Amino acid sequence: MKVKATLETIALFGALMISPVLASAQQQAATQGQQAAQPTTQTAQPQQSGSSTSGSSHRSKAKNTPQPQVSIPQRQTGAGGERLEPDDTNRMPSDVPTEVQSQRREEQSEDEAAIAASYNNFFEHYRLGPEDVVSITVFGQDRYSKPGIVIPPNGRLYHPLIPEGIFVSGKTVEEVTEELKKRLDEYIIDPKVAVTLDRAVSYRYSVVGEVAQPGIKPMNRRVTVYAALAEAGGVLDTGSKKNIFVIRRLSDGRLSQIPVDIAAVERGRAPDSIYLAPGDQVIVPGNRTKTFKNILNLLPILSFARIFTGGF
Repeated sequence: MKVKATLETIALFGALMISPVLASAQQQAATQGQQAAQPTTQTAQPQQSGSSTSGSSHRSKAKNTPQPQVSIPQRQTGAGGERLEPDDTNRMPSDVPTEVQSQRREEQSEDEAAIAASYNNFFEHYRLGPEDVVSITVFGQDRYSKPGIVIPPNGRLYHPLIPEGIFVSGKTVEEVTEELKKRLDEYIIDPKVAVTLDRAVSYRYSVVGEVAQPGIKPMNRRVTVYAALAEAGGVLDTGSKKNIFVIRRLSDGRLSQIPVDIAAVERGRAPDSIYLAPGDQVIVPGNRTKTFKNILNLLPILSFARIFTGGF
């Protein structure tokens, strides 16, 4: 019992001695924490003041700098004062100004005129014939439209509503269109008909003589004499470019001979302005080289003939 009382007395004495030390240590730690916190707050304050001053300076500069003026388009208003937004999706051709429409028509007419000049109105005056390919389009009536019709040798164009057919050989596409409109008007109210020429092969011309590829050629466009010779492979070395001529049958049945100097065309001294007509024949005669070769080919025959005449 005495030992227990002694130990309790020692523990109480130690606690009394340690408590002042702990209190002083806690006080020193608190003071150090306050001192460490004070510099951070002080440094933070200058930053806030600096940012405020810079912000004020930027604001002053922004006020002083002139802003660009932007013109805002005025919106259209209706009868009741409501705003109307432009809607291009619902625009009709009639909404386009007449000046713009006329300008577009002029541009289209100029393009068409340029194309017509390049083709020399060939297909406007083209007369249909056997083996030509045409297409008939009846708008709104697909069952009565027929694409890729080859004109037979009898020159008649057949249609489901016209069993006996229409004679089209020697007629233009416009003439056939008008004829079909009249015939189909008996079955269809106000028919809209279009006849197009898909392939033109009934017009032909021929090139014979001293060319690489003589023969009959189809005329699916206006062709000059120079272009016809080029398509025939060109004039050979034995052909005369100065004495080429074209044989053409006139309307009264007589034959006309048209001379062409291709050598002058190649040198730029004459224009390439002679166009062929359907049925024309381009003849390329031989030159001196051709004549000399013909003489050389005849020499063996002449030497063989001397045997029968008694000469050697």
